[in-house]
Amino acid sequence: MLEIALLACLTLLFSLIITPIIIKFSKKLNATDKPNVRKVHKAPIPTLGGLAIFLSFLLGLLILQPTSTYHFAIIIGAFLIIVLGFFDDITDLSAKFKFIIQIGIACIVVFGGGLHIEFVNLPFGGQIEFGFMSSLITVFWIVGVTNAINLIDGLDGLAAGVSAIALFTIAGMAVSMGDVYVATMALILFFSIVGFLRYNFYPAKIFMGDTGALFLGYMIAVLALLGFKNVTIISFIIPIFILAVPISDTLIAIIRRYVNKQPLSSPDSSHLHHRLLHMGFSHKHTVLFIYALSTMFSLAAILFSMTTVWGSVAIFAVAMLALQALIENLELINSKYKPLTNFFKALKHKP
Repeated sequence: MLEIALLACLTLLFSLIITPIIIKFSKKLNATDKPNVRKVHKAPIPTLGGLAIFLSFLLGLLILQPTSTYHFAIIIGAFLIIVLGFFDDITDLSAKFKFIIQIGIACIVVFGGGLHIEFVNLPFGGQIEFGFMSSLITVFWIVGVTNAINLIDGLDGLAAGVSAIALFTIAGMAVSMGDVYVATMALILFFSIVGFLRYNFYPAKIFMGDTGALFLGYMIAVLALLGFKNVTIISFIIPIFILAVPISDTLIAIIRRYVNKQPLSSPDSSHLHHRLLHMGFSHKHTVLFIYALSTMFSLAAILFSMTTVWGSVAIFAVAMLALQALIENLELINSKYKPLTNFFKALKHKP
């Protein structure tokens, strides 16, 4: 495994070399992210950085040549998601069209590659069979995580760093389970991102754009699924913990728009990073805070996999309470949504 990690490091070097080339390429195509009221940057920034990550990833594949029965379908899906992201960065495709294409790509992996969640084992015996719903659940997971990574791509280095933390955790847990394929793929992607972050961290010289965000979301969804499919219901929660920041930010956005009677597809400026900036955090400190949050959830996922059933329940309960406290203090739903705060206030004033 050490040899694989060392060889995967070559993708970091390649990423460092190719990203400046992609910056020039993006400027030549005029593929830049223009400032607007929802964005925090003040000048147009090249936005095809996902190509640098993808090309570095391809180099890693050529060097290490990981093999799996799912590999061909996964790579076909990766190529297609890159094409989708590229054209979106160039022409700004509609959300409905992108969503339909994402479903189609997920179906290639699920129906063409045969990757799906068939069942989960219950902690106290027995199992839940998903039957005909297994394919639908898998498609929903892939599309959901793909978009979750895309939605948090709002600050310099944010989506790239959160993705790198998730992939490093997935790689580590795959090593512990003896899953060489998932560990190799996750490490290749991890080092590709780290090289790209040299130019993407604040102040960014390039953004990953939808090209990178959709690609990383897709790959993380597939690798997390491969690492934890057909296992216990407790283990099934592990990838959700690893991806807690993007998943929770997406779910909170849906709830916020529903509660505030806004269209679910309408963009807003109340995501986690927006609220932290509003509270007075600097751009850099906001990103570092969310990195720390992602790391904490990843450590919780590791502990989750090592403890007893009741220990897992305790970790889950503490994590949910912490998340609820964060939602209320940052007013991620609205200023009136504070059930936990109100509960403790009522206890405090109870005679």
